[in-house]
Amino acid sequence: MSEIVHVVLVDWKDEADPSAADALVDRHLAALPGVLALDRGPSVSTEGLESGFDWALVIRFASAEAVAAYLPHPEHVIVGSHLQANAARLVVFDVAATA
Repeated sequence: MSEIVHVVLVDWKDEADPSAADALVDRHLAALPGVLALDRGPSVSTEGLESGFDWALVIRFASAEAVAAYLPHPEHVIVGSHLQANAARLVVFDVAATA
């Protein structure tokens, strides 16, 4: 089975507090079953190609089955609800890991 990389890009509403999302991710997602690695935060790119997105969440899962179990998990629902409520735009993209 292939690992899955789950990428979430957020363009925050003006009144949103990105540090609240950081805290929620750290509290609710890092220890979930199937999560191999987790990174979150603002772009550190010097290219300036973020297209208005302010913040990213990248999670490496052990398998597609781990992603399927994660999506309805109550801990994920807490974080997902917060992101959706505070995002002007939000993109989710999953890709099979190649290495």
